[in-house]
Amino acid sequence: MTHEMRRVVALGLIAGLFTTAPVWALEFSADLITRANGKTRVSNLYYRDDRWRLEHQDIGPVNVTIVRKDKQVTWLLISRLKHFKEVPYDASQAPKVQETLDGEISRSAIGGETLDGHPTTLYEVHVQEGEATVDYYQWLATDIHFPLKLVRKDGSWSVEYRRVRIGHVSDFLFQLPVNFQPLEEFDSPDRKERSQPPT
Repeated sequence: MTHEMRRVVALGLIAGLFTTAPVWALEFSADLITRANGKTRVSNLYYRDDRWRLEHQDIGPVNVTIVRKDKQVTWLLISRLKHFKEVPYDASQAPKVQETLDGEISRSAIGGETLDGHPTTLYEVHVQEGEATVDYYQWLATDIHFPLKLVRKDGSWSVEYRRVRIGHVSDFLFQLPVNFQPLEEFDSPDRKERSQPPT
């Protein structure tokens, strides 16, 4: 087999890998900065299509949130106490990581700039939210096809992704730690009785 033929076969195999992979699959990690109601929150985000993990950088009782859309649950981890609280999955809390927004009516390109080292196209996007139409600005990275920044036009809310690393994210990050106990069990009467010293 000639060098040219080997090259053609290799390119065909590579193309086959890309065409057989599901186009909707998205795995990445990033720094997530959310601004709302005058407050800024910073988290480390690990994401796969039906699950994600947030490691919160701000001080608070919950330092890790694991969302399992596939199980329709969210686990709030309180690492200091080795306990977790389970709450129902809330779709409104899902990270906005798709190129198009839910309820999108239209978009128009209005510029471009480099953001966090990525070339982006800046769009003005009109979204239907209930009865109202809400306008957003979206910076879409053209090299990785990822929305690096989304800002509500009135300035009341924004989300930004920095240091985006597209690639496999470990299953381990989306599992409950084995030594964590449910918070309900911690509060239950029989647990309190067990913790009482014998008389």
